[in-house]
Amino acid sequence: MLGCGRVCNVNVEHSYPTVVSHVLRLRLTYEPDESAAPRSVIFKTGLPGRTSDLHTAGRQEVAFYGQVAPLMSARLVPRCFDAAWDEDTKAWHPVLEDLSESHTAPTAWPLPPTMAQCETILGALARFNAAWWDDRRLGVSIGTWIDPAIYAQRLQGFAAHFTAFADRVGDRLSGERRDLYRRVLDAAPRLFARYHSHRNVTLIHGDAHVWNVLMPKDEQSGDVTLFDWDTWRIGLPSNDLAYMMAMHWYPELRRHRERPLLDRYHAALLAQGVGGYDRRALDDDYRLSVLLQILTPVLQAAYDIPPWIWWNNLERILLAVDDLGCRELLG
Repeated sequence: MLGCGRVCNVNVEHSYPTVVSHVLRLRLTYEPDESAAPRSVIFKTGLPGRTSDLHTAGRQEVAFYGQVAPLMSARLVPRCFDAAWDEDTKAWHPVLEDLSESHTAPTAWPLPPTMAQCETILGALARFNAAWWDDRRLGVSIGTWIDPAIYAQRLQGFAAHFTAFADRVGDRLSGERRDLYRRVLDAAPRLFARYHSHRNVTLIHGDAHVWNVLMPKDEQSGDVTLFDWDTWRIGLPSNDLAYMMAMHWYPELRRHRERPLLDRYHAALLAQGVGGYDRRALDDDYRLSVLLQILTPVLQAAYDIPPWIWWNNLERILLAVDDLGCRELLG
């Protein structure tokens, strides 16, 4: 984009930490002036001293912008001008398109979006999922399949995390809920068979709460942008839906919106050409994803996510398990 120009000055216009990263808005000056080049960019990097992340921080996000984003025909992610991850130092960054003039967050955390906003967001997720649905590149050049042996190792690791978690929360976690976790761990090889079928799977975001979405200020444009791709992977499409709704919404709102939004998502998949995946299959996958999402708050606590995030997530997802009869999946 620079042509013969060069960046001659960089000013930090805004800088703020998130839970796991640091984000800066940089104002750029060019010499000679480059009218086509961006006047500002978003620079994202790791928080100093933070090493206890579920994934090596930044590696997955850099891989997404290097491997996945360039192959996408639909405009669903920010344009990336540069991305790097250093194996030795673990330093990382993407330099991203600054959309602050044209886009905004759907709502201020923790206020849920409107129903219309939710429909728009799920439509964008459906377009992303449909684009990678059962793609032959999955696990070959895009993403990695996790084989059953690796899953078994991870389950052993999770069991250790859960023991530490249960000790940490003490009697705030009832005996019934402790038993549910033990039953899920015992049934995990069977529950994960759906993933190991390698059918009706796609790329998923992995952290698809609504505050990882930018909505266009011009509501007619439909130009929704998804960001924060550090946990993308191959998975069931319902994983992101369960994380967005069952993990983050309290029962009254979820009960009111859940089914019509699942209907809307499924219709959007069909409109994008996905076949062989009926509405019942989505319901089955969604209930499975809700059940398995109970693992997430435990992992969040293990990797130093603050309690004001994981405790609320824990309560909401366990209420959703009860509402949706997910214990039936344990036999």
